[in-house]
Amino acid sequence: MYILWVPVSLFLGFIISHTWSVQMSWENWRTRNRGNEFDKPSSQPHIVFILVDDQGFRDVGYHGSEIKTPTLDRLAAQGVKLENYYVQPLCSPSRSQLMTGRYQIHTGLQHSIIRATQPNCLPLENVTLPQKLKQAGYSTHMVGKWHLGFYKRGCLPTQRGFDSFFGSLLGSGDYYSHYKCEGPGMCGYDLYEGEEAAWEQDRGMYSTMMFTRKAINILARHNPERPLFLYLAYQAVHSPLQVPARYLDRYKGIPNLHRRKYAAMVTCLDEAIHNLTLALKRYGFYENTVLIYSSDNGGQPLAGGSNWPLRGSKATYWEGGIRAVGFVHSPLLVNKGTKCRSLVHITDWFPTLVTLGEGALDEDLNLDGYDVWEAISEGRPSPRQDILHNIDPIYIKSKNGSWKAGYGIWNTAIQAALRVGHWKLLTGVPGYSDWVPPQTFSNQRLTTRLHNERVRWDRGKSLWLFNITADPYERVDLSQRYPHIVKKMLMRLAQYNKTAIPVRYPAKDLRSNPQYNGGVWGPWYKDEADNKRGTDDRYDHFFTNHLSQKRWTHKLKNRKLKRRVEE
Repeated sequence: MYILWVPVSLFLGFIISHTWSVQMSWENWRTRNRGNEFDKPSSQPHIVFILVDDQGFRDVGYHGSEIKTPTLDRLAAQGVKLENYYVQPLCSPSRSQLMTGRYQIHTGLQHSIIRATQPNCLPLENVTLPQKLKQAGYSTHMVGKWHLGFYKRGCLPTQRGFDSFFGSLLGSGDYYSHYKCEGPGMCGYDLYEGEEAAWEQDRGMYSTMMFTRKAINILARHNPERPLFLYLAYQAVHSPLQVPARYLDRYKGIPNLHRRKYAAMVTCLDEAIHNLTLALKRYGFYENTVLIYSSDNGGQPLAGGSNWPLRGSKATYWEGGIRAVGFVHSPLLVNKGTKCRSLVHITDWFPTLVTLGEGALDEDLNLDGYDVWEAISEGRPSPRQDILHNIDPIYIKSKNGSWKAGYGIWNTAIQAALRVGHWKLLTGVPGYSDWVPPQTFSNQRLTTRLHNERVRWDRGKSLWLFNITADPYERVDLSQRYPHIVKKMLMRLAQYNKTAIPVRYPAKDLRSNPQYNGGVWGPWYKDEADNKRGTDDRYDHFFTNHLSQKRWTHKLKNRKLKRRVEE
């Protein structure tokens, strides 16, 4: 017992003394600089943006879920719930629009996601949210999932406006080993500190906890009198479904294993955000902080997520794919404890937060977002009246789509979705369209659609019209009843399409293979000036990778054994 007690006490003593020393260092700094103009507290609020991955519309306590989320429920209840809030149906599209305030058609990212093997990233000519906040005097830090491309160094978060970055570059990976395979022979490590692999910082910790600890460490080291932008993009609750056993034990009553694991992951996430909010208060940030919580897209039922009673799922343009869980929590809100039913889109955060942070919005930014702070904080009408969900000219899988079906205005084979006021128009193939009720998860396995509500009459269609305000579940197609509305919406689509730039979706580049980069996913493309060493360098990387892979495999086996003991 004595042997165990000594290191634990020393460890706790180190943590306490370290935290105290951080606080004391700021006290000493203030004393030395008392009266210094630079030391005056900033009127700019701290901004903490929490983006979670694949959380379904129903998967939060205040939307009626069986999943326990006491922290999210409390923060939302004391803040403003966004109940008419939209994102994009996939990871990269939502993140690109958050970072730029621009629709996908204006960045060239209209199609699918940015894949690890593609020489593609958020176009460098686009000014990002952290860049604008940095210009306004903010310290900018990112923790978590990037998924906006990394094929060359200029694409990395620290080159796009963030002072620091700790997290993953890809869209998913193992929560403990931080290892990801994109196919046979295309596997690598994906955890970064700045612009280097975080081998030394990696202790095999569950990513939700690891990212939270890093975010808290940033708060502990930052002067709360200077404005801070913290972008915390959790990997959770994206697949693979992994979670510490102690959270899984709380949901023994859920027979479906996917749903049980997913529920446990959400609860772990909720606990992490509780710890983060405690840190905001402990280190003196809370009273001047605006905290935004958002999912990046709808849930995936086959991976345990639920969007009930909305239609569809992640990767679709039905409401279940794009209507998200979201809220704002802040002592700075005028009307707390309310619901915002005004139309809000993920592009709106760029102008809203830059304006809130006293930054400048240049005209040449060509933003598609609106400043919606007064709509959220004071309940005023939103300046947003429409949303272009997307136009994807590559995805033309609708066999029955045609110019004729689009009244000669629009080719309905093209996948597109548009919201104007109460109306929503979809063309092409919007994606998986069933409603998945909660009882679906009462089965041991989710391999059949026995409990799903199937929509057989959709076959052969390539155009839909819904009144979303009256019919948020998209059960009654009104396209035949209101052809004049359809024509107006199609004309609006055509107008938007005239402003679209060409799609950026390059083919796979074999140089992206981590084997050529020491076993790590990372930048592989170099300009001609950097290519002096030629192909011999690839073999050097391959040899280095062979050695590092052996060390990493041994380390990974030890972690798996350790995790089994802990669980």
